[in-house]
Amino acid sequence: MTKVREVDYSGNVPSEASLPTTFGQFKIRVFHEESTGFDHVALTLGDMSGPDPVLIRVHSECLTGDAFGSLRCDCGPQLHAALNAITERGWGCLLYLRQEGRGIGLHAKIQAYHLQDKGADTLDANLMLGLPGDARDYQVAAEMLTSLGIEKVSVLTNNPNKIEQLRKYGINVDKNVPLVVGVGDSNRSYLETKASRMGHSIDKHQLD
Repeated sequence: MTKVREVDYSGNVPSEASLPTTFGQFKIRVFHEESTGFDHVALTLGDMSGPDPVLIRVHSECLTGDAFGSLRCDCGPQLHAALNAITERGWGCLLYLRQEGRGIGLHAKIQAYHLQDKGADTLDANLMLGLPGDARDYQVAAEMLTSLGIEKVSVLTNNPNKIEQLRKYGINVDKNVPLVVGVGDSNRSYLETKASRMGHSIDKHQLD
């Protein structure tokens, strides 16, 4: 069973601080997942108590897209668009989960990229490595939201499975807010596969 707690390595100093960013003035909190040893991050802006649903993004780590600006995926643009949307609304939360490569890890993700370079799509590349197409579990996200006092949410995502899992783990999801951004020649087939084979809510006209 996944258990998450706010990190307190020193015994007295909490792992939270203000975080001024180019998107706005956030608060950062770190949560430790005991079963994996990973530290996950919550960025919050404003009051998390509502009464309206809190706008959230549950974002899985993507080193290549988030840090290096890779055009193979839409991760970096989604991260930036989510932070902008939260800032424009005036309150919200972004969870940054250490689930690199849809949960298969960085090493395997780059192996999958190698297979994609040879013609495999983003789903088949994982399967050819003997790995799940998507290995992510969002129980840790639900626990983080609960710890933050967030009860009702609107979720920035194109992934219905994310919504289903959050509801399964007790989060009241009011609605899904589509987040189709960063479409280009280098990731169009990747997004088409996510839509046609992985159930993501992306219309064909959004990929034109």
